[in-house]
Amino acid sequence: MSVSSSSSSSTNLKIGIIGFGPFAQFLAKTMINQGHTITAASRTDYSELCHDLGVSFFRDVEAFLEAENDVILICTSIVSLSEVLKTIPLHCLKRPTLFADVLSVKEHPREVLLQVLPEHSDILCTHPMFGPESGKNGWKDLTFVYDRVRIRNEATCSSFLQIFEREAGCIMLEMSCEEHDKMAARSQFITHTIGRILSEMEIKSTPINTKGFETLIQLKENTMKDSFDLYSGLFLHNRFSKQELENLELAFKNIKLRLLGRVNEVQDLDYIIR
Repeated sequence: MSVSSSSSSSTNLKIGIIGFGPFAQFLAKTMINQGHTITAASRTDYSELCHDLGVSFFRDVEAFLEAENDVILICTSIVSLSEVLKTIPLHCLKRPTLFADVLSVKEHPREVLLQVLPEHSDILCTHPMFGPESGKNGWKDLTFVYDRVRIRNEATCSSFLQIFEREAGCIMLEMSCEEHDKMAARSQFITHTIGRILSEMEIKSTPINTKGFETLIQLKENTMKDSFDLYSGLFLHNRFSKQELENLELAFKNIKLRLLGRVNEVQDLDYIIR
């Protein structure tokens, strides 16, 4: 069943964003265009940028929480999530609120949110599988993963999900946080790892590029646009990433052994011929 089938129309929401870096700004622009009201709180002073966007910016977190947001969207880095949430004065919340996150790992934020938030707060774990570059021409047919961890207010949850499904045209994929992290370790983490290996090798364009090599260069460039904090978070806070790193290392060793074995075969053949 699609998200929109549970509600005939979406409601304009008041969405508070914690952490207003580039990805949060990217999401906020679409949300504003859809008629939602956005407030923001961040350790960095984004007051001027928020003014230009039409976003109410709070330096005072207590005032931010007292603004009675329908949804509070967590857009911190993976590695700072626990620290940020544990310093938020949640007692200032005036009413039950839906908390959602957009982190690239899912089990970690689920556990932190369940541990830190009041029992009456709803929790929705999400991962938009796109960003400012891949989503710059719209979100249609891009994948949005979500897990309804603890939802009581179906109307608010549905209205928030419809931002991505009906309005933006995303492919909505509901799956458990565990299943997401298993898949992400094999896809996203490995992609970032290969990109960073290529960067360490300092590969550059040549006059005789093949299409495959151009793809590798693009992979390296796209990967290095993301911070090392993001990459380390994909490793430190996804329990399946360590195994995938070991699998990658083993695969490299196996290929190397096969190549060296072929070298020995050729040397033995040359010796016989001589």
